[in-house]
Amino acid sequence: MLTLAIERPDAEFQRLAALHEYQLLDAPADDELTAVVRVAAMVADVPTATLNLIDENRQCQLTTVGFPGGDSDRGDSMCDIAFRDGRVVHLPDARLNPVYASTPWVDGRMANVRFYASAPLISPAGYALGTLCVFDEVSKALSRRQIARLEDLAEIIVGLFERRRQARISAELALETERSHKFIETLLDTVDVGIAAADADGRLTVLNRAVRRWAGAGEDLTTPLEILANRCELLEADGLTPLSPDETPLYRALRDHLVDDVEFVLRTADDSRLTVTANSRSMVTDDGERVGAVVAFTDVTRDREHRQTIERAHAELRLAVSDLERSNDELEGFAAAVSHDLVRPLASASGFLEMFGQVYGDQLDERGAKWVSGAGRALERMQQLVRALLDYARAGHAPIRAVPVDLNEVVAQVLADLRDHAESAGAAITVGGSLPSVEGDPTLLRQLLQNLIDNAIKYRHPDRAPAIEVGCVPDPAGCVVSVADNGLGIPPEQRDRVFDMFAQVDPESRKGHGIGLSTCMRIVERHGGRITVDESPAGGTVIRLHLPGTSC
Repeated sequence: MLTLAIERPDAEFQRLAALHEYQLLDAPADDELTAVVRVAAMVADVPTATLNLIDENRQCQLTTVGFPGGDSDRGDSMCDIAFRDGRVVHLPDARLNPVYASTPWVDGRMANVRFYASAPLISPAGYALGTLCVFDEVSKALSRRQIARLEDLAEIIVGLFERRRQARISAELALETERSHKFIETLLDTVDVGIAAADADGRLTVLNRAVRRWAGAGEDLTTPLEILANRCELLEADGLTPLSPDETPLYRALRDHLVDDVEFVLRTADDSRLTVTANSRSMVTDDGERVGAVVAFTDVTRDREHRQTIERAHAELRLAVSDLERSNDELEGFAAAVSHDLVRPLASASGFLEMFGQVYGDQLDERGAKWVSGAGRALERMQQLVRALLDYARAGHAPIRAVPVDLNEVVAQVLADLRDHAESAGAAITVGGSLPSVEGDPTLLRQLLQNLIDNAIKYRHPDRAPAIEVGCVPDPAGCVVSVADNGLGIPPEQRDRVFDMFAQVDPESRKGHGIGLSTCMRIVERHGGRITVDESPAGGTVIRLHLPGTSC
């Protein structure tokens, strides 16, 4: 769930920066966006709908259904009134709302809107970009289901914005990659170092401009590379003894993998003699196959500064890598802090809402009390979701502290933690026999069993009290720990997907977030085991934990 960016004096500036980053204003909307707006009109059962983006001074109707649309002054916009609050606005009759009744879209100056609803478009960074808006000239009201679908469509639109932005970034990266390749080619021809490369059979594949110059070819790109190479001769450091073909840097690299800073004398096509140092490497694929070799010749007789330039370049590269590693560390720390601090504003909002109910609860009518109660439930659900996501992240990335763990003690601790929850549900929880000891992380194993037992209580059958049994049975690889219940059960066709992230058997029940079983699977797999689901004899669900190295 996205969280709105915290309002600061510069929040509007940052919101506008986020909006312009998508590069959508004054650009034609693609067919997918138009289709989503058309679906929004169908969901609301209205003839008119629009996708509005709100910049500094105007409301830009990016695409519309049922009317031509266009730009209008931001001060005239109905959507501008509350879109930054991050909530759906639902007005069965806008004339009855004093804030909206005087707008030109309602009072007849621009239109005669009666029914109006809008869902904010919130970027992943939490900035409100505009709205998905549906309206009609007759009064009506949307159901909760319709409002929820309108919010879903608003998220889809932001997803399409993101995909378009990422596609643009990818295209820019592809262009930059192409430029980099051309830069490397240009660099090879620009440096005074001679570069030569050969394939695995020793056939020359690259001679850069410096080598071609030594071979007397200049800008000639048509003469075969072998002929150019034969115009030069490598001699031992004494300047007299020719090198045998097997001792040339390329062949030595193909045979011995590398040649480091070995000095030779190069006789050029004009019979000049240059003292050069050769550095050669074989080129190896990830599979270990040697596909060629490359050698760099540096003319140290005329330009020793070249080596210093290369060394400075290497130092700059190392500094850049160091800066990048430090930046990555800072980003990881920032991400962890943000994930942890998500809980704080939710807890603060929940506390303020509770105080509001205590102080002003007696002054609220039935509808106001219902709104406050609904907001409290929504905040609690968001807090649960954030906690579940953090548990999921910790289950996947926290280091495992493997020690002998007695599962009997773990279950006893879990039952103590869940005592109030179990008693309020009338749940009977039994442990069948003695549970094994396993080698694992006690914190993660406790989280695993607590999730499973809590789920068994949460998804109880409406016609009977929960009956939950924790047990184990022998297995060829050790034993299998099971948690069985008599609850609602999981249909066979859904058992393969219940461990997927955000998978829910009955989303309409809003009892969970589809993260708990994903977290359980992460914990089991990190312990080298596997988790399965089946129907229990009591008609509910049995979750089996196949943990290695255990014995019943």
